[in-house]
This record gives sequence, structure tokens and C-alpha cells, in this order.
Amino acid sequence: MIIERAKQVLHIEAKAIEQLVERIDEEFVQAVELILSSEGKVVVTGVGKSGIIGQKIASTLASTGTPAFFLHPTEGIHGDLGMLGKKDIVVAISNSGETDELSQILPLIKRYGNKLIALTGKANSTLARAGDVVLDVSVEEEACPLGLAPTASTTVTLAMGDALAVALLEKRGFKKEDFAILHPGGKLGKRLLLKVRDLMHGGEELPMVYEDALMKEALVEITSKRMGVTGVMNARKELVGVITDGDLRRALERYPDLLERTAAAVMTKNPKWIEADTLAAQAVQRMEEHSITSLFAFDKAGERTPQGIIHLHDLLKAGVV
Repeated sequence: MIIERAKQVLHIEAKAIEQLVERIDEEFVQAVELILSSEGKVVVTGVGKSGIIGQKIASTLASTGTPAFFLHPTEGIHGDLGMLGKKDIVVAISNSGETDELSQILPLIKRYGNKLIALTGKANSTLARAGDVVLDVSVEEEACPLGLAPTASTTVTLAMGDALAVALLEKRGFKKEDFAILHPGGKLGKRLLLKVRDLMHGGEELPMVYEDALMKEALVEITSKRMGVTGVMNARKELVGVITDGDLRRALERYPDLLERTAAAVMTKNPKWIEADTLAAQAVQRMEEHSITSLFAFDKAGERTPQGIIHLHDLLKAGVV
């Protein structure tokens, strides 16, 4: 019985969204164009479950390039209507279209001259009559067996809000990079914003020895800088090789007098590198491609003196991986 009821709820809500597809018409286009042409923000309002859905719609709009915020009608009639600018577009949500608190602020919205997009399930309601654009979010039935709790109707309204947000996103030419700027704390934001330069170790933290340095000096550099690696440079401070923990282990088997040998004798030539202004996510890809855990960073291609080093641990710590 539980499983069957759950499936029935999902079938009812899925059917409601499918029916919504047929109602995407010129009214929807007008709503998108109205928002696009506005010089203000989108102010979403609604009460109860509609208000909760409205908060999510406002959040989705704001995070995809359309400035928006949620205004509670009750707070609105007690002073918060002052948040409403003359150029703002109001998106009002009410399945019945007769919500008392919402009905109280509609005349004020119209008096201010704000354009109103109504999301309602009743075409002849107070809200629908007040709307400059009306988006039909009606449903044949709620998933609630009592027909009381907003279920299918809130799902459909949320889906309509998503459709608006995505249509606006595309019309604005909103890209992944724009999304990342608005979500700097998220993993996507870090992958699209953080560069190697932001995470690399430079200056005194950069592990480097000259090619004629003895391996005991190289070992101290590897240990003290805690990178598991040191770069090897020539007299012009150009990177000519690298010595890793792995190189040390292999060299111990080959050279009984390892600590008395020079770095040049042990190093691996032509080390992997990356430009400092490359996205940190690309550093991860390059490390995976070559099965390594660090990359030396240069200001630009063609240079030979490294400005820093980035380690896989840095990328993990920053949340890029």
C-alpha cells in the first residue's frame, strides 16, 4: 500500500508537469521578454507553500543571472513594500489567486506601476485579473488524497519557475563562468575560477637546488619544503630537471654513494610544468595524465625560470578535486 501510494503521487505530479508543457505559449514568451526588458529586479511574492516555492524560484533566478529576491506579502503591508523599486517586475504566486495577504498588496503594486506576472491555477481569480501576464499553473488534481495539501500544484509552479529561469539564462547568454562567479564557494566555482597562481607555492617555499648540488643538499630541500620533490636548476636558474621521492628510491638501489652524487646525476630531465594563469582544474588533469603529484609553474610558455610549484594536496585542500 505504501509503495503504491508513493507511485501514485509521482504519477499524478508527473502528469501535471506533462500537461504544463502544452500551456507554454505566448504568455510565457511575454513573461520572459518583460523580465529581460526590465531595468529592475524580479520580486517574487506568495504566502504559505506558494511562498516557499517563491523563495526557491527567486533563488534560482538570482543564481542564473536574473537579479531577484523574495518579498513576503504580510511583511510587505507592514513596510517591506519599500523594498520594491519602480522598475522591478513582480512575480506573484497563488494557486487559488485569492490569497488574502496577496490580494491586499496587489492594488499597491499596481499603484506603483510595477508590471505583474501572475502564476495561478485560476484564470478568473483576483490575481489573474491583476496580472499583466498570466502563467497557468493549474492541475487536474492534487496528489494529496484529501485534495487539500498543495502537492501537484506546488510541483507545477516550481517547474514553471525553473522554465522561466532557464529561458532567461539562455537569452542572457549566461555561461558556466558566470555561474561560477555567483557560486564561488561551490565546487564548480572553484573549478572555474581558481587558477594555479592562486594555489601555488613560490618564493622561499619553492623547492629548488642547483644541478651541481650534492644529493644530501637535495634531500634536505625535499624534506624541508614538504613537497616530496625539488626542482633542479642551472646557473641561470632555469629549470632543467626534477628529483622526486620516487627518483630517490630508485637512485638508492643504483648508487651506494648517493648522497655524494650531484643532483644532475639523479634528476629526471624535462619535468612537467604548467602556466601559472591556467585553471587549477587543468593542473589536476595534467597530473592525472602523467601520473604525477606536482607541477612547476611558469608565468608563461617559453620561460625557463619557475615562479612556483603546485601539489595535488593543494588542489585537494582547495576543493578543486
